[in-house]
Amino acid sequence: MSRLHMDFGCGTLKCAGTLDTAPGTSGLLIVSGGNEIRSGAFGGQAKLAASVAKAGFPVFRFDRRGVGDSEGENRGFRKSKGDIKAAIHAFQAIAPQVDRIISFGNCDAATALMLAQGAECDGLILSNPWTIEGDNSDSIPPADAIRARYLEKLKKPSEVMRLLRGGVNLRKLAKGLSKSVASVDGSTGLADEMRDGIKEFAGPVRFLLSSDDRTAKVFASNWDMSDPRIARCEGASHAYVEPHAEQWLREQILSALRA
Repeated sequence: MSRLHMDFGCGTLKCAGTLDTAPGTSGLLIVSGGNEIRSGAFGGQAKLAASVAKAGFPVFRFDRRGVGDSEGENRGFRKSKGDIKAAIHAFQAIAPQVDRIISFGNCDAATALMLAQGAECDGLILSNPWTIEGDNSDSIPPADAIRARYLEKLKKPSEVMRLLRGGVNLRKLAKGLSKSVASVDGSTGLADEMRDGIKEFAGPVRFLLSSDDRTAKVFASNWDMSDPRIARCEGASHAYVEPHAEQWLREQILSALRA
């Protein structure tokens, strides 16, 4: 197995890509999210690519326009459909034996794949999809997370005594409690777009959720959690950096490639 570095065309611009070679006819396309690049702080995906290739499946990773070593302007996940399709075509050109492409995306990369109606892929692995909207969304946890936080506090005698002694800001408490009883059934507009985006997608879909990840919790509050396509990894953070979570993610991806 070896790793090949290359440039490929995306419109009039060039994007940077990396192929981890393997003989398999099913290949994995890793779509990076946010401002992630193929190396550095996000080297976990490079490690994942090497591991999947070692199991016999070629893996293609890339920097979308305006990110990392790719040219152009970063237009965000909502406008990355063309980048994903260009990467698929480059993957097929450099690994012509590949006749089936499964795409993996974490966070807004998963969202990008959903908004792109699967972007011509044969299957999707959608991890911790991003469903948060609005400039202040980072400061607003989902209602179920607020409930869990207050319930945990009320289990501690010291917190109950603090409340009885007047050591709690009652206005702040009331505001938090009002949010905690908010319905979690109402979807965000972005979640509705994502749902519509993959409604007609004919290939297999897996949703992977990290139990300790806020983004996954917000997604769960905007999705039907009885969806049989959902799998959860307990004790996992957003990037699956824990040893058991890293292994779990690898097994999920290999299972999708072998299916």
